[in-house]
Amino acid sequence: MSLDSDIIVDRRRIRRKLTFWRVLAALIAIAAIAGFALVATPGARGTFASAGSIARVQIEGLIRSDSERTQALERLENSQAAAVIVHINSPGGTTAGSEQLYDSLTRLKAKKPLVVVVEGLAASGGYITAIASDHIIAQQSSLVGSIGVLFQFPNVSELLKTVGVKVEEVKSSPLKAAPNGFEPTSPEARAALDALVKDSYAWFKDLVKQRRGMDDTQLEKVADGRVFTGRQAIDLKLIDQIGDEKAAVTWLEEQKSVKKGLPVRDYKLQPRFSDLPFLKTAAAVTLEALGLGSIAHQIGQTGVVQAVDRFGMDGMLALWQPAASN
Repeated sequence: MSLDSDIIVDRRRIRRKLTFWRVLAALIAIAAIAGFALVATPGARGTFASAGSIARVQIEGLIRSDSERTQALERLENSQAAAVIVHINSPGGTTAGSEQLYDSLTRLKAKKPLVVVVEGLAASGGYITAIASDHIIAQQSSLVGSIGVLFQFPNVSELLKTVGVKVEEVKSSPLKAAPNGFEPTSPEARAALDALVKDSYAWFKDLVKQRRGMDDTQLEKVADGRVFTGRQAIDLKLIDQIGDEKAAVTWLEEQKSVKKGLPVRDYKLQPRFSDLPFLKTAAAVTLEALGLGSIAHQIGQTGVVQAVDRFGMDGMLALWQPAASN
């Protein structure tokens, strides 16, 4: 019996070592592929804008504060690019991040002709980004708007009561770290949050009113948090034109005297692994080969970076969040 027990223990030890080396090998393989990708993929090692071309900038996904993005746009200001087309497909993000991006694009617009093209969505913070441009183009079925601000937080106080858990705290004043989610939100805390949201909402509305040349009546029609299709948005003065990138190039040529026939080339703001689809595929194949099929399946089915971004956002949000379907 003692010999059998030793054999079982040895086998378990070997399995643990084998799993460790498999994971280590997978990480090394993924790192090697990533390094090759950063070298081999055009534009992946950094930002680049050549003379005699129009720079294409992509703003996608959740928007949050990003110093690297700001620096990349500053480099674009000083580049030889003749003009800039900003493609937006974003539900928004944090109000601070959206304001930062708006300011960066405003400075860029002062140096180079700039036009925005809405791909699928420019809502909330995505729309704040769009109105940095003097001309917004969207497709008929694009969604724009969602002018509003959200402060959202979970409250698990009832759950804690059910499981018999109480969170103790000592704080300097009643509104310190309020709301904390571990106790019912007090009227004072709710009033303080309401004041924050209303102040940011007023800033958002004033920005739209100023940038889109609306009067109060026009603004009230679009500032209730709804999104609008491109067809609706053009009549409501949220956008200027129905079209796509070709329409943007034509506008730059006709209205900003950009030379005709210039190529449009991608300008990377922040290359990330999620920008390289073949990297995800290679990682999944590597993990499958190493016997880690469940991890490979998760990589193939989920957007890890996007999920981390969404859960990592703090503070007030200018974000469009339609209800999830079952």
